[in-house]
Amino acid sequence: MTTQVNKQQTLGKGKKFLLPKNFNKILLLMILALIIVSIASLVFGSKAISIHDVMDGLFHSDSDSHNANIARKRLVRTIFALFCGAALGVAGALMQSVTRNPLADPSILGVNTGASLFVVLGIVLFNITSADQYIWLALLGAGLTAIFVFGIGSLGKGGATPIKLVLAGAATTAALSSLVTAFLIPSTYAMDIFRFWQVGSVGAGTTHSMMIFMPFLVVGLAIAFITAPALNALALGDEVASSLGVHPKYLRFAAALGGILLCGAATALAGPIGFIGLLATHLMRLLLGPDLRFVIPMSAIAGAIILILSDVAGRLIGSPGELEVGVVTAFIGAPILIYLAKRSKVRSL
Repeated sequence: MTTQVNKQQTLGKGKKFLLPKNFNKILLLMILALIIVSIASLVFGSKAISIHDVMDGLFHSDSDSHNANIARKRLVRTIFALFCGAALGVAGALMQSVTRNPLADPSILGVNTGASLFVVLGIVLFNITSADQYIWLALLGAGLTAIFVFGIGSLGKGGATPIKLVLAGAATTAALSSLVTAFLIPSTYAMDIFRFWQVGSVGAGTTHSMMIFMPFLVVGLAIAFITAPALNALALGDEVASSLGVHPKYLRFAAALGGILLCGAATALAGPIGFIGLLATHLMRLLLGPDLRFVIPMSAIAGAIILILSDVAGRLIGSPGELEVGVVTAFIGAPILIYLAKRSKVRSL
């Protein structure tokens, strides 16, 4: 895919920075869409409230009406969904770049499954139930799994090639999923806790969980933005990237680390929500082209929009209860994945 440009800016001394075609319009529309879905998240749910109630709850702390308290809770939920969506969107862009697979998502290296396994171990062995303990176990599991996959994928001639990483990730995911089931079956208590977490939901988000999430989000996004120019070179192939001064092995490790921090933290707090990274990143590539300097930040916005919109849809469809957001994203994402796989002929990036 060739990036079209119609605007040119200069950054630094003689360094030209080209914006994709219609970038400003797309950015404006994305920000507008994010504002609209955020307002919808505050207003709509199992019980709809008015804009007046929302304003009353957000700007009048002394108001103690039932609808004002609902607005405050939905604000926390909306911000938490924004954080998770942005993290999963950027993690998808990073994992697609690391594997050079345009249909990959963060689970490609077994990150979600490794996080799930360690959360299960924490529940079964240590009776862990709090978010601040989940997050460390999930990150540890995601990190160890990614290291294992990279180790397996690095064996043999050529090192950690995209195809070998995908195969190693698929095999590892299958093995770890079996272990998750094996630990859950004997423990009814662990299964009751895990089955709600496993579906994926942003409803349990709290101010405390957002404060836990924030450092991982900041560090992961920083890694993504810093590595974006080098990842553009990596898309041309390892040999070309090396000739341009890029070290593919270290770059893949750094990008994967950023993806692990983002996806692992989001998975720990909200559960394994799928397809956000795939949908957000693929949409941005279609609109903006392959330049990761634009795809990565825009994938953060797109991921937030998709997750918040899915959460609102789940609340409306499941009213007076709610349909968990992980179910909604899977219902939407699976057909789109099949369509993209048929249409794209699965070409590498």
